[in-house]
Amino acid sequence: MAKIQAHYDGAVIGGGIAGMQAALDLAGQGFRVLLVEREPSIGGIMVGLNKVFPTLDCSSCICTPRMAEAAHHERIDLLTYTEVEEVRRTDGHFTLRLLKKPRYVVEEDCIGCGKCEQACDWFVPHEFDYGLGARKAIYIPHGNAIPQLPVLDPEHCMFDGACARVCPKNCIDFLQQPERLEVKAGSVIIATGLKLTPMEAKKEYGGGRYANVISPLLMERMQSSNGPTGHVMRPSDGRIPRSVAYVQCAGSRDRTIGVPYCSRVCCMYALKQAILIRQHHPGTEVTLYYMDIRAFGKGYEQFFRRALAEGVRVVKAKVGRITEEPDGDLVLRVELIDEGGRVAEIRHDLVVLSQGLIPAWRPVGIVPARLDEDGFFEVPEVTTRPANSSVDGIFVAGVATGPKDIPDSIVEAGAAAMEAAMYLDRISRVEAEEAAMSEVSND
Repeated sequence: MAKIQAHYDGAVIGGGIAGMQAALDLAGQGFRVLLVEREPSIGGIMVGLNKVFPTLDCSSCICTPRMAEAAHHERIDLLTYTEVEEVRRTDGHFTLRLLKKPRYVVEEDCIGCGKCEQACDWFVPHEFDYGLGARKAIYIPHGNAIPQLPVLDPEHCMFDGACARVCPKNCIDFLQQPERLEVKAGSVIIATGLKLTPMEAKKEYGGGRYANVISPLLMERMQSSNGPTGHVMRPSDGRIPRSVAYVQCAGSRDRTIGVPYCSRVCCMYALKQAILIRQHHPGTEVTLYYMDIRAFGKGYEQFFRRALAEGVRVVKAKVGRITEEPDGDLVLRVELIDEGGRVAEIRHDLVVLSQGLIPAWRPVGIVPARLDEDGFFEVPEVTTRPANSSVDGIFVAGVATGPKDIPDSIVEAGAAAMEAAMYLDRISRVEAEEAAMSEVSND
């Protein structure tokens, strides 16, 4: 663990693409920055994606250089596996109360050799691969993790000492305890990212009950070259599906599950995955059942047209329910809008629910900034100052303020860093003027 200072110019909460970009931009202007991430590695969701739309560039190729730069920047201190318990304003600055969770590894001594992981005999489902892959009870989070340090899972560890016996630096510490830290910061940037609506939110779709009804993030990992399978397969039996269905708005635009808004990226990530399925498995039929296709960004409409040209079927329809057949196939009861509302039952091998985006962190009582009715951070002057929260000195970026794609998150991170820099400069000038006035008064 890097030596943590008592005071920073800026604290960035969240180590995904927006948080890393904000930290790099702020540090690039000469400010000292603390980057706090609650997971064992920075990178957020983006580092686990396969490709980005509409260019189909490698997601890791974009994300991992920023991860390395943030971790090795001389003016950025990285604090991973750490929860923010409180942010409060004190004496013109902010005080952050942090809880660093135990890795059961002495970070300063660990060299990331991986021998502890190799020695462990206990396998459990891997969260990074959404349960389809496996990890050990002590493990490095993934191949691109930064820092490349293991974390021990006490719930699944048998404490047989196998990892400790092979460690060349003797840095396994089974008695390690959580550590509470307190730091001060002149400004705070919140970039806490997203999570998807629960698979079980729409019970009629069978998410979480049917093996072959999967999340889009699991599809990302299956399509990734470093994923658990390297190709698309049915979780129930491992075979390549002949027919894949995407159910759009399966977690958005639905007041019954508390998500009335459009999540903005679902149409595009579904089209991206559909194109890649068709490219790798030309014999597989891919169908998107949609209410509206929302392709609003630069190059997005052209991307939609490309999907159609490459054989992706798009059907304007409402999916009422999904049932499972004994062989694992799925039957979708569908109202076909363009056919006068005709109801049909259509069979598919695999179904992907296009889940919506919700805030990854709802810090009620932890951060003084206000949240909106959907749980995102409120931005009072969204048209003119989109990175400013309701509290002077606290800035926001990425999906912390609402659903958005990767380019918009990066742009907003830059805006938050610039706002923070201007705020710090303004505070510095005020403090200098007050000090000068105090000297004059004393004279």
